[in-house]
Amino acid sequence: MKAARFYDRGDIRVEDIPEPTVAPGTVGINVAWCGICGTDLHEFMDGPIFIPPCGHPHPISGESAPVTMGHEFSGVVYAVGEGVHDIKVGQHVVVEPYIIADDVPTGENDAYHLSKDMNFIGLGGCGGGLSEKIAVKRRWVHPISDKIPLDQAALIEPLSVGHHAVRRSGAKAGDVALVGGAGPIGLLTAAVLKAKGITVIMSELSAKRKQKAKEAGVADYIFDPSEVDVVAEVKKVTNGQGVDVAFECTSVNKVLETLIEAAKPTGVIVIVSIWSHPATVNVHSIVMKELDMRGTIGYCNDHKETIKLVEEGKINLEPFITQRIKLDELVSKGFETLIHNNESAVKIIVNPNL
Repeated sequence: MKAARFYDRGDIRVEDIPEPTVAPGTVGINVAWCGICGTDLHEFMDGPIFIPPCGHPHPISGESAPVTMGHEFSGVVYAVGEGVHDIKVGQHVVVEPYIIADDVPTGENDAYHLSKDMNFIGLGGCGGGLSEKIAVKRRWVHPISDKIPLDQAALIEPLSVGHHAVRRSGAKAGDVALVGGAGPIGLLTAAVLKAKGITVIMSELSAKRKQKAKEAGVADYIFDPSEVDVVAEVKKVTNGQGVDVAFECTSVNKVLETLIEAAKPTGVIVIVSIWSHPATVNVHSIVMKELDMRGTIGYCNDHKETIKLVEEGKINLEPFITQRIKLDELVSKGFETLIHNNESAVKIIVNPNL
C-alpha cells in the first residue's frame, strides 16, 4: 500500500509498504482523509522533533525514522481483531491518535495525555493516516455517525484540541472569550466556544484569516491589532470589564501581552500554541489582577463530546477545509502551500487512496 514516510528533515517519500496486521484488540481502518497538521509541517521543516530519529527507537512503539506520518484522520473499518466486539466492519470512525504505555490507565479521570513517553500515531510510529490502511488499538478508535462526511471528520482530531483548551479554561455559556490568532487551532477553538454559547472576540492581522473567521461564523467580533487598539475594543465590548477567558494560539509574545491586558481581574489565560522559544510576561499584571495562566496539550477524553457537537450540528467543519489533495501531492501541494502561502490555508486534507 502507499504511505508517506518521514526519513529526515525535508525528506518525506511516498512509497509502497506492507499492509498492517489487524492483531487481537485492534481495528483495521481504510483511511478516507487525513489532515496536514502544523506539527507535521514542523517535522518537515525542522524535525525530527516528535518523530524518533533513525536508530533511536521510541520507548513504547519501538520505532524510529522512517515512520508513516499523519495523525488527523477518518476512515471506514475493514476488519476487527480478536476480542473486539463493539466495532463493526463498515463503521465510520476517527482516531484519538495516542501512543501510550499499556500500563497507563485511560479512564475518565486519568490524565493519560501527560503520561511518560506519550507520543502520537503518525509521529512516534504505529502507522499513520497518510497511508491507505492502518490498524489501531480499539481504545483509540471512536465511531462517528455516517451523517458526518468523512472529509469533515478528519478535522475532529484538531477540533478536540480546541475542545480540551476550552475545558481547561473553565469557560461557560454567557462568558466572553478572546482568541489570539485565527490560524487552524484558533478558528477551531473559537468554533467550540461558539457552540457552547460563549461570545467570541478574535484578534488577527491576516486579511484572509479574518475573512475565514467571518465566513465560518466563529467570531462575534474580529479586531485587527494593526488597525485598532484590541484591548480598548475589548473593554468596549465588555463594558470595561475585560474578557473572562483568553486563548493564545500564535506563539507570538505581543499577542500574549495583549491577552493579559485584555483579561478581567480573576480571568483565565490558556496557552494553546506550541512555543519553540521563551516568552516574557508582565508578572505584575498577573499578580495584581489575580489571573490564572494555564497550559493545554492535546486532548484527554475529549473526542466523544467533540464528536457529539459535530453530530448535533453545533459545529460545521466544512468551512475549514481549504484544499483536498492526493497523497502524491503531499509535499508539492501540501507542505509547500503551508510554507509559502500559509494565510490562504486553514486545513489541507489528503486522500491516501487517490
